[in-house]
Order: sequence, then C-alpha cells, then structure tokens
Amino acid sequence: MAKAKLFHPPALFPGWQGAGMRLNGRVIRFAKIFPLVLVAGVLAGCASPMLDVRPMHLRNLDIAEPEQPMIRGEQRQLLYGAIGVREQEQRLGHYYVVLWNEDSSPEDPVRVVFEYQQAATASRVLRKEQSFPPYQASGRAEFRIIGDDYLKGGRVLAWRCRLFRGGREVASRHSYLWD
Repeated sequence: MAKAKLFHPPALFPGWQGAGMRLNGRVIRFAKIFPLVLVAGVLAGCASPMLDVRPMHLRNLDIAEPEQPMIRGEQRQLLYGAIGVREQEQRLGHYYVVLWNEDSSPEDPVRVVFEYQQAATASRVLRKEQSFPPYQASGRAEFRIIGDDYLKGGRVLAWRCRLFRGGREVASRHSYLWD
C-alpha cells in the first residue's frame, strides 16, 4: 500500500511559514516595535494643543445643500434669530473660535488677543481681545468680524491669535498669510 502524501495548503498569511506556523523575521521585528509605536501614538493623541483657532467664513445667505449637514448646521446656528434680510446680512462675515488650554501659572489672568488685516484696511492691523480670570486653565473665546466691520472693511486676509498668561506670551497661532 502506497503512502498518501499530506496536502499542505498555501500560506494564507505571508508572515507565516510552512506547517509549523513559525514567524519569519519581519513579523518578529514588527512585534517588538509595535508596543513602542502604540504608546507614542496614545501619548500624542492625549496631548491637546495649547491654542487652537477654528475659523468660519459666512460669505452669503445661501444655506448649504443637505448633503453637507455640518456646514448647514453651522450656517443655521449663525443666522438663528435674524428675521429680516438686513438682519441676516449683518451676520455675514468671519467667525473665529479660539480654544485654549494653559495652566503653567494659574494665579495669573489670561488674555487672548486676536489681530487681523482686512482687504479694505490694507496693512493696518486691527485688534480684538478677551480677558479671563486667574485659575482658569482652559477656555473658549469667540471673535467676530461681522456687520459693518465686514461689509465696509472686506474679508479678513490674515490673522494672528496670541495667548498671554500674566504679562508674557505663552502660545501663538497665525494664518498662512500673516507676516
């Protein structure tokens, strides 16, 4: 009687070899490095930015298509309560939400300064600021360039946002065109 040959199906995974299911060198190296990459990714994901600026430009009164629910919701929120066309036109402009997180010296007050240049003001830098009490480690500031400021001054071409704790600057963000 002849011996039957054992059938070994082809490897489904390239990292496995033969019937013994031994790992090859590439997978072993990856298995050694993977925990370090995982820990670094988790730590980087947990670290929040010290200063985050989220711009929104409401250009016209046309509401976005239903296929864009996030933009549509943002537009409806900004236009909420404006009944007449004139009131809605006064809501056109640039909206900036600044999120900050800084607790290096919590006994000092926080000041968020927003500087910007508009199309009609040429190189003149305009400025808005908000102050927050001491012992506040994080917060949210909103800056609006809307109404006559926007309709007469034009769109915002460049901006810079700075965070001050006490009297010293601790964080800064700016647009691409800010010099």
